[in-house]
Order: sequence, then structure tokens, then C-alpha cells
Amino acid sequence: MRLSVIAAAAIISLAPALAQTTGSINLSAARAKDAKPAPANASFDAFLKGLWPQAQARGISRATFDLGFRGVTPDASIVALTKKQSEFTAPIWGYLNSALGGTRIPRGRDAANENAGVLAQVEARYGVPKEVVLGIWGMETNYGSFKGDKDTIRSLATLAQIRYRGDFFRDELLTALELIEKGHVERAELRGSWAGAMGHTQFMPSSYMKYAVDWTGDGHADIWTSTSDALASTANYLKGYGWVPGLPWGLEVTLPERFDYRINKASFSSFAAAGVRRADGRPLPASGEARLFFPAGHRGPVMLLTENFDVIKKYNSSDAYALAVGHLGDRIMGRPAIQADWPVQAPRLDKTGLQEVQRRLKAVGLYNHDADGRIGTGTREAVRQYQLKTGEIADGYPTPALLAKMRDAR
Repeated sequence: MRLSVIAAAAIISLAPALAQTTGSINLSAARAKDAKPAPANASFDAFLKGLWPQAQARGISRATFDLGFRGVTPDASIVALTKKQSEFTAPIWGYLNSALGGTRIPRGRDAANENAGVLAQVEARYGVPKEVVLGIWGMETNYGSFKGDKDTIRSLATLAQIRYRGDFFRDELLTALELIEKGHVERAELRGSWAGAMGHTQFMPSSYMKYAVDWTGDGHADIWTSTSDALASTANYLKGYGWVPGLPWGLEVTLPERFDYRINKASFSSFAAAGVRRADGRPLPASGEARLFFPAGHRGPVMLLTENFDVIKKYNSSDAYALAVGHLGDRIMGRPAIQADWPVQAPRLDKTGLQEVQRRLKAVGLYNHDADGRIGTGTREAVRQYQLKTGEIADGYPTPALLAKMRDAR
């Protein structure tokens, strides 16, 4: 649905050390190179003039339009923030340590106890486990402790005017004006993250329109101040994107010594027959399908992920973010930490190296996306296919050794 305000704060704290839509806005799809310099006021005024006919066509009155933009100027700080997203740039173990560190887990347990009644009712109605809702709440605003302090209209207008992600933010800006027009929120209450996400679980305006729930029955779906409304809205969002009740988001597993890495997606029973075991010693689920995921390569933890993991990624399309949400929820419920060691000493590719890997994969017809230097689903699958063709362990994780082999193959 957005880049969370908590993640934004983590960006600032992690950057020196790590060199690091409810619903998410899936900022992973946005590339920093798309962001142009912050506009001057003259061009911003021209942008607003061009925006008015579109607002009018959506039923927004002139009074609401003028109220929305009264005193608004571009926010030059936002362009820089588009280039700093820790869930895409930090080592995954560093991101997880930050996301689950400090008081995030104990505060989550307190939040679970304080909201036990509504969480149980929300889970019963929408089929989404309370720990997943808590994981999102914790990742987005640290359980409502910081929901963002930027003017939502100003943030969205800045991003829309520079055409960051094309027309996405223009549409969100118009929807934010609709929220005012229809009386969902007062203009002064529209505050949130730099990317325009709002409330306890950081809904974008369009997500509010589609999924916000008036759980308390007071006639107003209040994601800003009502914890109950926000938690129900989050579960409704996940249900709307296809959450499968009773299916875990994912599990840490171990592989047998001579595992056949050609097996990537299969039923839990097939994985069990191939010798895959849960890291905590419990049996794999009796039904359902999953796929193998090596977040840091085969020398690190190994996961089985289900389609519910992909539903979490509708909030934020980063694998690291979805893994953090799921694992935070598990830890809140008292389940064990990830047990395998992370390969923290192993050589890693920098952004330039990752871009070269992507270009080389594209040259051999295995990758058809931009070379953005990020390890996303498309890159992992392309790497896995290359590894299968060259007889490597097919973990889908690009390394300096893989890049060297690609160069030698020319």
C-alpha cells in the first residue's frame, strides 16, 4: 500500500551502516531514475491548473479543490526519499534485524493482548490470522506509535507532478480529494507518510475507498484514530487480494543432503516425500502448495512460501518486507526465530553487479524487465533458470561467483 513511515525511518538509520498498498503502493515497481527534480512553484501552479478538469470530472467541487491545495507547495525532500528504500537495498538479514529489533516484538505482544477481542472477531470474519494483521501494523507504524507527519495532499501532489510511477500518484491525489469531498476525513487530518499512506496501517487513498471498514459501527471507517477500524480494514484488504484461510504464509525448512533443486514448486506432501522438513521439527501441512525460497542463497535459511506470502506482497512487493511481516507475526505468537545462520560473511553483489547480471540474463532471453539492481521475483526466477542450464545449485540467488561465470561464458 505504501512505503511505511517506520520503514522510512529505518532507511535513515540504516543507510550509513548498510550503504538500506490498505494496501501498499508497491514502491518496488517504482524506479528512482523516474523521479525528476522537485518542481518550481510556477510549474506546480501549471500542474494544478491541468489537474482541475480531471478533479471536476470525478465530482470534486471547486471548493474542495481549493481547500485541498490552499497553501500547498512542492516538497523537495520527497524526491530524495524515493531513492532510499531499505527493503530493496539492505542485506535481507540487516533489514530483518532492524524490522524485528528493539521493542517491536514485545510491543506486538502487548498490542495482541490489548486488542485480543477485536483481533479474534476480525480473524473469524475475514479468515486472516491475527498475527499477520499485527505484523503489518507493527511494520507500518509500530502499532500506531508513528503514522507519519507529512501533509498527504502535498506529498501526493509532489509525486504526481514529477510523474513518479506515471499516473499512479495523480490518481491517488484525486482520490484523496474525493475523501474530503465525501466527508470521509477532514482536510487537516490528511497526514501520513511521504508517499501518501495514512493511518494505523498506512492505507493509500484508493485502498481506503475499496477496503476501509467501519468496524465500530459509528458510521465512519476511521483508519486514523480507530484501532478496530484499522485492523478490520487491513484484514479486509488481504482478503480482497485472495488470502487463503488456513494456509500459512510460509515456513522455514531444511533440505536433505542430495536434494533435487529442479523441484521448486510442489505440494507440501511432495516436498515431504522429497525429504524436506520443517526447521522446528513439526510436520509440514497436510494440504496446499508452496515454493522454495532462498532469501540469501542456499547457504542461508530456506523457506517454503505459499500464495499467502504473495498476498502480503500486495502491501509492499519486497520479499524482505513480506518476510518481515510474516516472521514478526510468528514471533509475536511465540514461535521460534529463523534458525539457520545467515551468510553474513559471503561476498555480495552491489547494485552495479546486480544490474550486470540482469543485463546478461536479458541478453540470453531469461529476463525481460529493467536492470534496476534489485533482487525481485523476476530476477530470482531468471537466475534459477540460468543455474539449471549451467548445472549450478538452483537457488535463484545472484552472487559474484555467478557473475564471474557469466563473464567467462562470453
